[in-house]
Amino acid sequence: MEQLLAGKVAIVTGGANGLGKAAVERFAAEGARVVIADMDCERGEALAAQLGGAARFLATNVAEADQVQALIDFAVSEFDGLDVMFNNAGVSQAIFPRFVDDDLSDFQKVINVNLLGVMLGTQRAARHMKDHGGGSIINAASIGGSQAGCGILTYRASKAAVIHFTKCTAIDLAEYGIRVNCISPGNIETEMSAFPGKGMSDEMIRKIHEVVRPLRLAAQPLKRWGKPLDIANAALYLASDMSAQITGQELVVDGGASTGDPINRFIEVAQARARIIQEISS
Repeated sequence: MEQLLAGKVAIVTGGANGLGKAAVERFAAEGARVVIADMDCERGEALAAQLGGAARFLATNVAEADQVQALIDFAVSEFDGLDVMFNNAGVSQAIFPRFVDDDLSDFQKVINVNLLGVMLGTQRAARHMKDHGGGSIINAASIGGSQAGCGILTYRASKAAVIHFTKCTAIDLAEYGIRVNCISPGNIETEMSAFPGKGMSDEMIRKIHEVVRPLRLAAQPLKRWGKPLDIANAALYLASDMSAQITGQELVVDGGASTGDPINRFIEVAQARARIIQEISS
């Protein structure tokens, strides 16, 4: 079977862990040569070593323009091109259930990584792609960016900006043959999904998962917790020629969580109505 990314060169930021790691492995399995960009040098180097000649690692802070440019130059130097840019790196924020209690202390970090990092990655990749036949740029968004709700409002705002930025740059870069899309995950099983705080042990994170998982699944029609591979498969689709006619789109991978209330309220209304009719009739 023909590999979907044979001959292509990809960069995955935040590629040493979680969703990014799954995307790196999926891209490499489909024939791509991949540059892993991350601040976690130990895991990044280990993953590159595991994949052999198909991968390289470069420590990169996506919020620093010079480092992002160095990342693009590194990919071109190592693999002689760049066809796919997956701006996946992202951070969450401290948990403040209500906005009035949020001290906004991590506002700049969240915006710098989640939004500025995506903007820099898109811009610097596009500068190469526009003179080399185009390419595919994929940005990591979230259903938190399109579905209103309370809590983690800086994170939600950063992801909403990513969605709109994706659509705007899809228009701006189309003339160069560059497609720009984003992926909005819902409940995906990663370390970040437990919203870990500083200094939390693995045991504490595990126990938080156990408590939080049923609460989050209650708001999701498909009672299945998403896997990093689900996002990697979505990224593969957008990276490959299977999506050649798709740009400016938000691909939602959330088990239906953002579709609507999974509890059929009409059934409850109908049942209440039936009870009243029966009571009056009897």
